[in-house]
Amino acid sequence: MATIVLLMGVTGSGKTTVGRLLAAELGWTFVEGDDFHPRANVEKMHRGEPLDDADRAPWLRALRRRIDELVADGRSAVVACSALKATYRAVLATGRPEVRFVHLKAPRELIDDRLRHRVGHFMPPALLASQLDTLEEPADALVVDAAPAPAAVVATIRRGLNQ
Repeated sequence: MATIVLLMGVTGSGKTTVGRLLAAELGWTFVEGDDFHPRANVEKMHRGEPLDDADRAPWLRALRRRIDELVADGRSAVVACSALKATYRAVLATGRPEVRFVHLKAPRELIDDRLRHRVGHFMPPALLASQLDTLEEPADALVVDAAPAPAAVVATIRRGLNQ
């Protein structure tokens, strides 16, 4: 049976960095959720405008289709996706017991610092506040401290998921 580990959290929490490393260690597929955003969403975020639920709906549906394809093919994967609200997580995982959420969580000061030093990403640091405001802490996720080095975060995730 396929397993889908969905790394969630605000921008700058390390979803992509940790996700790539975790997928490599497990020999699984890595899926970058940002790649599923429609161009209009990317342009909006690049302008510093937060997305609303209507903006996120086609993105979440596209990502859910990818999750369904992976499961149908019997392929395990690590998916990096903010999944900030319970309703977003429901779109991604309802009826899919294969999906396991891992919430990467770090102090705002650390994330601010990471965002100030990040280059080449369309999400400007100014949008962190809107993401923190939108975030609904998950009740059913493995919560992992994202402050340590990526290898240590991956080790914690693997222990928490028995992988």
